[in-house]
Amino acid sequence: MREIRFPYQPHNRLEAEGRTAEPLHGEAEKTCPNCHVTMKEGFFRSRGWTCSCGYHFRLGARQRIAMIADKGSFQELFEGIGCRDPLAFPGYGEKAAKARAVSGERESVITGTACIDGMPCALFAMEAGFMMGSMGTACGEKIARLFEYAAGSGLPVIGFTVSGGARMQEGLLSLMQMAKTSGAVRRHSRQGLLYIAVLTDPTTGGVTASFAMEGDIILAEPGATIGFAGARVVAQTTRQPLPKGFQSAESLLEHGFIDAIVPRAMMRKALSSLLAMHRRVI
Repeated sequence: MREIRFPYQPHNRLEAEGRTAEPLHGEAEKTCPNCHVTMKEGFFRSRGWTCSCGYHFRLGARQRIAMIADKGSFQELFEGIGCRDPLAFPGYGEKAAKARAVSGERESVITGTACIDGMPCALFAMEAGFMMGSMGTACGEKIARLFEYAAGSGLPVIGFTVSGGARMQEGLLSLMQMAKTSGAVRRHSRQGLLYIAVLTDPTTGGVTASFAMEGDIILAEPGATIGFAGARVVAQTTRQPLPKGFQSAESLLEHGFIDAIVPRAMMRKALSSLLAMHRRVI
């Protein structure tokens, strides 16, 4: 599939000239890290937290679900499964408590069912605010259970990934989630059911090496960093200079690792179209 782009028209003259409108009283401003233009937060919010230069800010898992799912259709599953400390790793309990306070979530992924333009699906979204979306035993368990639930219910799965990889504080138990989630994805696939993976910035480590890259269709947001090991580690290991844009969504599209780059403004429509094309007739 080719890269999906969309035309953008400036909302007003100030934006067209790359300047900043006067902020409303009490409204915070935000600066785009790509083009460095400062705008009112309401401007970015109204555009789904994207800038006119094309930069995509990171979203919380519930923000993303609200943008994609039909209003009121999302039903959370397995919300009782939360972070554990199976190895009694020093300081892990305090770090997990802080992650819960910062993100408002019990774990680094939210799972459930929803409808997109009236079409039912199972849906998961990873939460960067919870220890950078890292995958521990609870995260792997929730994703595996969602695929098993979807297989039993005849539902396609749509998953939004954002992760720093496996959670080091859970050691080998965290790494085993790669095999567990991959097995669940395989069992879902054997039922002839669709899995669409949407890779967002960043998707790395054990998540990339497992369920993130196992979709029947793999989409990505523009500019997302996608890879297994970090660029510095790869450069040190290979002792070779890395090409420009290494591990970017655009580079992965060029080399055939993903199927399309879809801007956030078009994501819901793209997912709806794909669900409609692959809808099972019973």
